Amino acid sequence: MVLGAQAPGRVGRRRIFQEEGRSDTGAVLFFMAGTMPVMPERSSSGSARRGRPRTEGSAGPRRSDSRHTGGGTPRTGGGRDFGGPTPPARKPWSPEGGLPKWLSDELARVTPKQNIKTATELLQSAAQAFAAGRHGKALHDAEEAKELSPRDATIRELLGLSAYRLGRWDQALRELKTFRRFTGDTTHMPVEMDVLRALDRPRDVEATWAMFEKIGGDKPTRDEAKVVFGSYLLDAGEDRRAWEVTGPKRLGAEPGESELRVWYVAAKAAQRLGDGAIARKLYETIERADAAFPGLDELDRLTGSGA
Repeated sequence: MVLGAQAPGRVGRRRIFQEEGRSDTGAVLFFMAGTMPVMPERSSSGSARRGRPRTEGSAGPRRSDSRHTGGGTPRTGGGRDFGGPTPPARKPWSPEGGLPKWLSDELARVTPKQNIKTATELLQSAAQAFAAGRHGKALHDAEEAKELSPRDATIRELLGLSAYRLGRWDQALRELKTFRRFTGDTTHMPVEMDVLRALDRPRDVEATWAMFEKIGGDKPTRDEAKVVFGSYLLDAGEDRRAWEVTGPKRLGAEPGESELRVWYVAAKAAQRLGDGAIARKLYETIERADAAFPGLDELDRLTGSGA
């Protein structure tokens, strides 16, 4: 949905919708705001487990750190470069006030004339409910709007995000893939991967990641994709691959929130691979950048001198 401004991991130019009282991240790009909400309350590794979304700061993959896939971590990270042009961004907007003209025009182009007024009102109501964290109301209104305008991309996007927040994985995946098909926008592909994780469809997680690598996206979306896929790999015990996906080539002086989230997963991968020094350095870098970063206490325990 592109409601807005830039923000953290959740992602300059973001497509995101900020819910009142929360600023999580993750690929769930929503409407406007300056933070990228992707993944509802993300977990230590940053994505959803089967049955419900994972939350940032919660315990990560529940595997012993002794389960390694290979030797120590390489000294240079594998942060991957994504090929392919970045799809043009949709304009950001806020659910406060009326719908912006470009969005109203977009809806009018694909909606029967007699349905435009009601569909517009329902979309506005759904957007405001979503921003306030009332996902059930948002889903209800978006479903009614879809009945009136099934070809409007923003309605389908909001439907997918609302279903995602409610743990309705099949519906979320269906609507977000429809949004991507309508627009060519890859913003929510990390969310798609997160849903596929929740549905226990590992081959499809891998296929969606491979597709995203070819298509690409803006930096916050790329970072969120790394968080989700890296977390998936840690859950699968593929610690080496997780490091190759998330390990930084360098630690910048002023990292954005989306970078910190990637480094958080990388620190866990490094620790599992037996490189406590790199894991601790990543923890200290995150702590200096954001002492309130979710999950820091857990990462401190995992990478501390007593670990």
